[in-house]
Amino acid sequence: MSNIAIPAELSEAPVSLAEQAYRDIRDRLIMLDIRPGEPINDGQLALELGIGRTPVREALKRLETDHLVVSYPRRGTFATIVDITELADVSELRRVLEPLAARKAAQSASDQSRRELAALAREIEGLGESAVDKRGLMAFDLNVHRLIYKAAGNPHLEDTLIRLDNLATRIWCLVLDKVPSVAGHIDEHVALLDAIVEGRADDAADLALGHISSFEQTIRAVL
Repeated sequence: MSNIAIPAELSEAPVSLAEQAYRDIRDRLIMLDIRPGEPINDGQLALELGIGRTPVREALKRLETDHLVVSYPRRGTFATIVDITELADVSELRRVLEPLAARKAAQSASDQSRRELAALAREIEGLGESAVDKRGLMAFDLNVHRLIYKAAGNPHLEDTLIRLDNLATRIWCLVLDKVPSVAGHIDEHVALLDAIVEGRADDAADLALGHISSFEQTIRAVL
């Protein structure tokens, strides 16, 4: 399975090596480039990332808190198994929090954030003209959600939703080959992003809720 680059977050100051390692390993785990249950070798990851073991170990500690890796005494660290039964619990929370984030983003996003969201909406509109595979589309999905969470301006809400979206995306990637198409799911973002950019808070909240419900229905249809 080839690695898919997750688009970098926009308008952000340089981050530490530990933060870089965290984000890189996190996205490998989310996209299942590191397979569920696979042992994680911190030395090998350090070589691949071109950094020392210490930042990698710091990253793995954070990822354990995110429920993306698990460590066992004398056995080592492993990517967590993707538990399909978590879908209901994750979706229950996202149905409440995703509309809240979309509403807050529509109400209070900075001009710079609105420009970034508008540019992403136009980029998604043009995806039909390019040969982006399902995994590439999922990278866009991740980026849309992360930018919306950031635009909402509440770091606690942002952190919570990133963790939930990461778990949801792992479930999606596990069944990705069974889903006939994800293009429609990605296209739903255009109206959502436009509503946020234009400050239509009620529409943004409704569209976010519809998007999460659509995601859950799509997953359940192939289980």
